[in-house]
Amino acid sequence: MSQTIKQRIAALRSLMEKENVTAFIIPSTDPHLSEYVAPHWMSREWISGFTGSAGTVVVTREEAGLWTDSRYFLQAAAQLEGSGIDLYKEMLPETPSIPAFLKSRLKAGEAVGIDGKMFSAVQVKQLKAELEQGAQIAVKSCADPMEVLWTDRPPMPSDPAFIHELKYAGKSCAEKLATLQGEIAKAGAEALLLSALDEIAWTLNIRGNDVHCNPVVISYLLVGKAGVHYFIQPEKVTDVVSAYLKENGVQTHDYSEIEAFLHSLNVQSILIDPAKTNYAIYSAIAPTCRIQEGASPVALLKAIRNEQEIAGLRAAMQRDGVALVKFLKWLEAAVPTEQETEISIDKKLHAFRAAQPLYMGESFDTIAGYKEHGAIVHYEATPETDVTLKPKGFVLIDSGAQYLDGTTDITRTIALGPLTEEEKVDYTLILKGHIALAMAVFPEGTRGAQLDVLARMPIWQHRMNYLHGTGHGVGHFLNVHEGPQSIRMNENPVTLHVGMLTSNEPGVYKAGSHGIRTENLVLTVPAGEGLFGNYLKFETVTLCPICTKGIIPDMLTKDEIDWLNQYHRTVYEKLSPDLDEDEKAWLKEACKAIIS
Repeated sequence: MSQTIKQRIAALRSLMEKENVTAFIIPSTDPHLSEYVAPHWMSREWISGFTGSAGTVVVTREEAGLWTDSRYFLQAAAQLEGSGIDLYKEMLPETPSIPAFLKSRLKAGEAVGIDGKMFSAVQVKQLKAELEQGAQIAVKSCADPMEVLWTDRPPMPSDPAFIHELKYAGKSCAEKLATLQGEIAKAGAEALLLSALDEIAWTLNIRGNDVHCNPVVISYLLVGKAGVHYFIQPEKVTDVVSAYLKENGVQTHDYSEIEAFLHSLNVQSILIDPAKTNYAIYSAIAPTCRIQEGASPVALLKAIRNEQEIAGLRAAMQRDGVALVKFLKWLEAAVPTEQETEISIDKKLHAFRAAQPLYMGESFDTIAGYKEHGAIVHYEATPETDVTLKPKGFVLIDSGAQYLDGTTDITRTIALGPLTEEEKVDYTLILKGHIALAMAVFPEGTRGAQLDVLARMPIWQHRMNYLHGTGHGVGHFLNVHEGPQSIRMNENPVTLHVGMLTSNEPGVYKAGSHGIRTENLVLTVPAGEGLFGNYLKFETVTLCPICTKGIIPDMLTKDEIDWLNQYHRTVYEKLSPDLDEDEKAWLKEACKAIIS
């Protein structure tokens, strides 16, 4: 592997010489700045051998480095071994930012190459500010080097798009387009360009299979006074979808025509989210057209679920919970045989979910990490790393499903047998943080960053932390990670609104020992009127027992025990009607009240 990677980097350096750039940056994204991408755009993985979903490779004439976040520190270190690529751990004080690294390696007058389709307009503006103005290092937008280097590159996805029915979406495409026209007018623009695949899918009530686990379609959408224009590969548009789009007044164009179309655009102003639009597309807009930068109005409209979506979500959670109970009951019986591995339990969980109505696939690749593998935040077992589960220690299972009526995401850390005192303490502290956030009541206008401390305080008091966010938005039969809201230490100006679905997932990870995370999805709901306005709270909508075998009851307060017991009563009431007698008996035991 390492020799191949070294050869690929050497080939890139030859191309850099021809382009007259001293460094080249390769991120993990696609022209739509997606978190997860189709194989065609897995360029960073191809050049580095690192398979995690997030990371950026920088290649200079003498060095190569990969920047990634804490979820992937252990995985990246293992996968980069012998490749000649150094690991740079993001968010650690000693790690330089990519611009700082480039400034320390390049001289004034030299240039950094990028593929302008892989960076947002905002990112390029920031990069130019830091490098060009700060150090006289040019930022040069080049053609995609992978077109030359990656000889067996997978083709662009060509699966057909399909309609997401109104009975699941709750609002028609026509209603959504009319709302958007109003938002565009309110912003003082004549058109809106959408590049983010989840926003386009939501607006048109169209879904696809273009990105693994994310039911989106590679496309662009232009909404404006002069009509609605959808840029998509023609082979993806079936007769049914074509008729549906025409019925909704949507004109289709070839995906490759977007830049030429924008260049000849005859409108006075266009609204663009520069954080979600790639630099090449942004730069293609007609010079006579005023670009109005602002947040995409779709992000917030999409995040606030309508009544039909909420009803579907609850139904999806119930079916998902039934599948999970069947799996957990099976797991408890299977582990003592010592015949099951991380990969085999992943397959079994998939089978239980796939048996549920409206199932459309997983919402992300399952993370099943036994003992020390649980400390690798986004671990994915391979035949080389796969281990057998034994009746001791923890297994961390983070998984989710796509159903036509909702998307799920859940993590359970399961005690398979005896635990150490340290494992029990850590497990109980994470549960305390999870419950504190689940019980939060807060005034309207509260941001996720103001609530994040609730989930972290129990482990902070023991001088522990986790470097990922506590909560992310979840799409509706869409991407498992969606904004605009979040619950994390970093500031995010978006406030929490009634109808938003967000994860609650504190964790703790100890390399070489164990990892613990407890995750449910929570719906923001009204909590009533109070002093100085209205208040909100979270309703936990995920339905699955939380393993009680690792809990130290004396560490929990009465309120925490009451919350857990009430949650388990709800889980039993909602799931037991769809279970057989043996499964009901297992669930009753799993949901047995904790006595303080």
